[in-house]
Amino acid sequence: MTFKQRAEKLVSQMTVAEKMSQLRYDAPAVERLNIPSYNWWNEALHGVARSGAATVFPQAIAMAASFNKSLIGEVAAAISDEARAKYNEYKQFGENKDTQIYQGLTYWSPNINIFRDPRWGRGHETYGEDPYLTGVMAVEFIKGLQGDLDNPGYKYRKIDATIKHFAVHSGPENLRHSFNAVANEEDLRDTYLPAFKYCIDNANPSAIMSAYNRTNGEPCCASKTLICDILRGEWGFKGYHVSDCGAICDLNKNHRVTETQAHSAALAVNHGCDLNCGSAYQSLQAAYAEGLVNEETITKACERLFEARFRLGMFDDDCEYDNIPYDVVECDKHIQLSLKMAQESIVLLKNDGILPLKKTAGLKVAVIGPNADDKTVLLGNYFGRPSNYTTFLKGIQNEVGRFSGKTRYAYGCHAYKDLIGEWSEHPMREAVLAARKADIVIMVMGLNPLIEGEEGDAYNEFVSGDKPNLDLPKSQRELFEEIKKVNTPIVFVNVAGSCINLTEQDAHCNAVIQCFYPGAEGGQALADVIFGNVSPSGKLPVTFYKSTDDLPPFEDYSMVNRTYRYFKGEPLYKFGHGLSYTTFEITGNKIKNTGDYDGAEVLLYYDERGWLKGSEKVFLKKGEEREVMVT
Repeated sequence: MTFKQRAEKLVSQMTVAEKMSQLRYDAPAVERLNIPSYNWWNEALHGVARSGAATVFPQAIAMAASFNKSLIGEVAAAISDEARAKYNEYKQFGENKDTQIYQGLTYWSPNINIFRDPRWGRGHETYGEDPYLTGVMAVEFIKGLQGDLDNPGYKYRKIDATIKHFAVHSGPENLRHSFNAVANEEDLRDTYLPAFKYCIDNANPSAIMSAYNRTNGEPCCASKTLICDILRGEWGFKGYHVSDCGAICDLNKNHRVTETQAHSAALAVNHGCDLNCGSAYQSLQAAYAEGLVNEETITKACERLFEARFRLGMFDDDCEYDNIPYDVVECDKHIQLSLKMAQESIVLLKNDGILPLKKTAGLKVAVIGPNADDKTVLLGNYFGRPSNYTTFLKGIQNEVGRFSGKTRYAYGCHAYKDLIGEWSEHPMREAVLAARKADIVIMVMGLNPLIEGEEGDAYNEFVSGDKPNLDLPKSQRELFEEIKKVNTPIVFVNVAGSCINLTEQDAHCNAVIQCFYPGAEGGQALADVIFGNVSPSGKLPVTFYKSTDDLPPFEDYSMVNRTYRYFKGEPLYKFGHGLSYTTFEITGNKIKNTGDYDGAEVLLYYDERGWLKGSEKVFLKKGEEREVMVT
């Protein structure tokens, strides 16, 4: 029998109440049918998250900056190896092989929303502002997670990937439970939906997660237009649909489109939402009793979910992936892969020739800034717990120590708070002293996941994870002004998951580097770039604007004057910008490395509208020439 037939047979033996219970993310056991309890919630945005030790790869926006499609596929395959290894070991706990939260095989990643506005706190979870780049990176990531890259002929699926958040979702975070995102047909079809369709057409993702907000008046998790007409109808999506957590409760509590939780549950399941993360589907029995939902609808949803579980090999003993050992978790191969991705994600924005720094014995380097020795800026959000990690400070110290240089460190200020008080430490003076005594200053500043992130996770004092503007926090701006006065050459490293106004840094620093949250090996990767062990090859997956004054209101979902495709102003750094230590010459379909360093170039191809439609990353040793074909 096929997985679908097996699901139909099993579900046919259930009572309607048992079927309803299986539409919850925390599905209980059905002991009489030998069905163990299963929790569907797992995260794998850039590594197995919230489940103990794991290799922490660069955040999604950082991997997008690599523009390396094949490399992100390798990363995803490594993530799914670790996910399977953990699942295999967790099965030994409990008599009935019950699966707890963050220990299963159904992962709610990747996030393929379009990063339309730099104020959105969750933008660093995405692959940037361009639908093409988002689609091609996500396809390789999905294939890597689900096993289509390493074992395309296998019977079972390695893990399930879930594309999210469907659709038209990118802030504001503090309004997401009641907000109505209004998008015209052109923006819907040209910007907000293409990456979803591309993934469904080219990667066959197991699942799709709806957004919290409404789109054009309809709640996304119960939208006839989005789920029934487009997703199931136009696109023919055969996988299962899951709500974001608590989103169905929002229908009556915040969106006010229904009166009770039972009505909300019925509206969602009737429009194709199979799985509920939250508590709303506990009211399905009340909805059924009121005649708001019929058993056939419940049955179809339940069958889709059990087909997925059968396809993952949960009820069989011959699944190839059951043999993946726990030793793969944080293995040397995965750590080196994380380092490589981090190296390729770093973007050199400005360089007056100061970089790469010469490895001169006795070189005095001052590392200054609140992000220099901060572990959180390596990890981003939705992260695992690396057993070992290298902060930016440690990476630079290690490299400088290899050629007998000297490193001084001063954090200089808090990331965003004013610490000046009678009993407070006064760190700025130490930073000025360090700069005065140095040959070169490396300032490591920017944001952190407590400033930008998801509502409830980012504890900024601003707007629930979103940013009110593009400026560095006041504490850091003041520190920069003091260090600038010292007149020691400055390499400025902006660590953030989004665009920051770097106008002052571009004007006054010798070099400017963008380091998106780079994973556990980020400090080593930065040192490798600064000291020339590798040539930088990252490109910006988002536009770097000068100010929010250049942008429409955050709540406006029209694409007019947003992203490189529609922006009418002059950005500080354009989408796709990124410098190298070497030079490349392109003639026809041939590219040659004409510089003094081995390095990689990202070839970007745009259509007549100026929209990205093709890309390829090519690594060449110095002097090497290659013919490249780009689709």
